[in-house]
Amino acid sequence: MRFLAVLLAGLACAAQAEEAPLRPSAHLLFKQPEMLRTGQCVRYEEGGAGWVMTEPVYFLKGEVLATEVRTRQVGKCPPVPGKPLNQYSRDEFNRHVLAHPCVGPKGVARDEQIGIVRLRVTDWETPHARKAENAGRLYRGMFIDRKLKKDMEIELEADLLGLCKS
Repeated sequence: MRFLAVLLAGLACAAQAEEAPLRPSAHLLFKQPEMLRTGQCVRYEEGGAGWVMTEPVYFLKGEVLATEVRTRQVGKCPPVPGKPLNQYSRDEFNRHVLAHPCVGPKGVARDEQIGIVRLRVTDWETPHARKAENAGRLYRGMFIDRKLKKDMEIELEADLLGLCKS
């Protein structure tokens, strides 16, 4: 009887090991699918930090075209020796964001399920100050490394998006 319990536990662990874990973005697609239905207006925002003197909020607004859960290999983040993230150049920062999600130098590569939203860009406001160079995906009319244009399509993780304000 004890052998049977150990065997069942081993099979359960093996079955769980084969399934990639869900990231928060994938959970969102399962728990709140109505939030990200086709045609829904969504916003990606950056900035707004501070209590008294708040930073400006920069945004990208778009219309949901499609959502899906993808299994992705989460590998190691691109190394930039001797620099913390806030000292990266724009190119170094873009390489890091394009590899995201990623694991640190001591992390182990693994598969994870990620909720992806493809959207059509309708409006945006981006920072132009040099200090915003490595602060986010939006910078000087760009989304990461692509020039923003009306009706262009981009993909973001679902948990980075919120509903448009009325």
